[in-house]
Amino acid sequence: MCTLAKRDPTSLKSPRLMPEAHKGPARIWRTGGGQGSAGSPPPTASRDHRLSSDLSRSSLSPRQPHVSSAANPALFYPTPCLGPPPPPGHGARKSSSQFGGTTSRVTHSHTLLPLKGARGPRFQASLASIISRRILEHPICIRFPLGISSNTQFAFTALPPPPSSCSIDWKTAGKMKKEMMGLMEDELSPSTPGKVKIERTHAINRQLHQCFASTSTMFLWALFLIALTASYLSFQSFVDSSSRYFDASWGGMQWEKQIRASATVRRPGGFSVLVTGAAGFVGTHVSLALRKRGDGVVGLDNFNSYYDPSLKKARMALLDSRGVFVVEGDINDARLLAKLFDVVPFTHVMHLAAQAGVRYAIENPASYVHSNIAGLVALLEACKSADPQPAVVWASSSSVYGLNEKVPFSESDRTDRPASLYAATKKAGEEITHTYNHIYGLSTTGLRFFTVYGPWGRPDMAYFSFTRNILQGKPITVYRGKDRVDLARDFTYIDDIVKGCVASLDTAEKSTGTGGRKRGPAQYRIYNLGNTSPVTVPALVGILEHHLKMKAKRNVVEMPGNGDVPFTHANISLARAELGYKPTTNLETGLKRFVRWYLLYYGYNTRSGGLAGSAKSL
Repeated sequence: MCTLAKRDPTSLKSPRLMPEAHKGPARIWRTGGGQGSAGSPPPTASRDHRLSSDLSRSSLSPRQPHVSSAANPALFYPTPCLGPPPPPGHGARKSSSQFGGTTSRVTHSHTLLPLKGARGPRFQASLASIISRRILEHPICIRFPLGISSNTQFAFTALPPPPSSCSIDWKTAGKMKKEMMGLMEDELSPSTPGKVKIERTHAINRQLHQCFASTSTMFLWALFLIALTASYLSFQSFVDSSSRYFDASWGGMQWEKQIRASATVRRPGGFSVLVTGAAGFVGTHVSLALRKRGDGVVGLDNFNSYYDPSLKKARMALLDSRGVFVVEGDINDARLLAKLFDVVPFTHVMHLAAQAGVRYAIENPASYVHSNIAGLVALLEACKSADPQPAVVWASSSSVYGLNEKVPFSESDRTDRPASLYAATKKAGEEITHTYNHIYGLSTTGLRFFTVYGPWGRPDMAYFSFTRNILQGKPITVYRGKDRVDLARDFTYIDDIVKGCVASLDTAEKSTGTGGRKRGPAQYRIYNLGNTSPVTVPALVGILEHHLKMKAKRNVVEMPGNGDVPFTHANISLARAELGYKPTTNLETGLKRFVRWYLLYYGYNTRSGGLAGSAKSL
């Protein structure tokens, strides 16, 4: 227990705490007579628990002692001691005190504070400092309990009894209580050499315990955390969507205005057509033809680098000069497709976007799956969800006939033996479109093109690369089939192909679905679009030599197993009967037009005896 030792007023030169020699038991005093009066020790006090020896060795110098207001002045010094609490009722009584006119009954015998675990000299010295400062500021008269107790306790009282007029107000007592509690909380996290002290962990743990004390509180905290997480995810999704929107090359009021202007129909009964692959070879020519006759046309192209993108940009500039707006985007972008159909209710879709080329599939097979299968599905998904659903015309290929040996190729022939991945993706496209036609009521027409050539053509085609190499004086490679048989192709001029595409749009019936639901059977068609006059590759080279007025350096080799077929030959009777398709341009005429365009586009000049000049890089 903590006793207050009475000291002689003359010994003020070096006041200090009670020395170790003070071995008497702690004494409990009351402000009146009766049991537990002055000189009556608590029977359970034990000097084995006292801390006076530790305090006497500490470096603490207490404040100047305070003289009480009693007649016989007495000096009071705190002496913290450990010991069990006094027995119930020992030295306790009730007294009255006035606080703002209100009478309170308080117990003044003991004030108990918890001491959990062992305490060292530093703690004892700090505690003594707090008690000294607060007690010496007021005549000691503890008349209230602080309401704190533990297995190991502090109790302190006065010796001798203070006068009845002495009191400590509640505000001072509260400050003293907080300081002592703070000291004990600090002691729970002692400093250790070489380690960082963790401050006030006890208080933090107590606060956490109060927060999560009940099941209802835990449930509310869980709901709060879930709501906070959901809000964060929603905000992050909004930020990501906004970022993608602003980073995209499409969108905005001006963009939508251009789309609507380009899609405006300028003839009675005209169509509003979305042309995919509009900056490609066939796409450019079809878009120009539709625009010329007064249909509304909006183009879509991703301008990939399969061949020189500058040629695609030049085609786009040509379309722009004729009032056709081309959106730069990918057919796999579902958001873009949905936006296009939201801005314009297209009546028709001319799907010409694809990864072309037979031999390139060996180098980059994934690009064929991405464009020719996944891209087709993405477009069909947008079409079947559109309201109204557009009629779809799309480009298949003569490559689907694969290893078929029956000539000419007819739409009813077998197409289950493709010779290349490109052919397989086109065959898959025919099956996919049939599925969407059957389930969703999409009106679908597939066109099997046969070796299209002409101005603004593809640089990867044989006639294009032969022209470039002949002009540059480089050798050309000419393939031959088995038994030294020359390869033959059904070369079809671009203008004839365009006529077949436009006729397919004109004869396409409306889709029967609405909002992705089929209302009745829908039209499904497949046509061959060719010239029906195959020409051998050596004959093609001879025509080019004639128009270029230059001899080619030929390198004739056996055809490798890279997916090419020895010949193609179209049976166009079905297209002639149902579309009115009738090709009119032979290879001689078509190559002449191509050479003229090539020389102008790449900047060649004619001279006597031939052609010379510097060409633009492809």
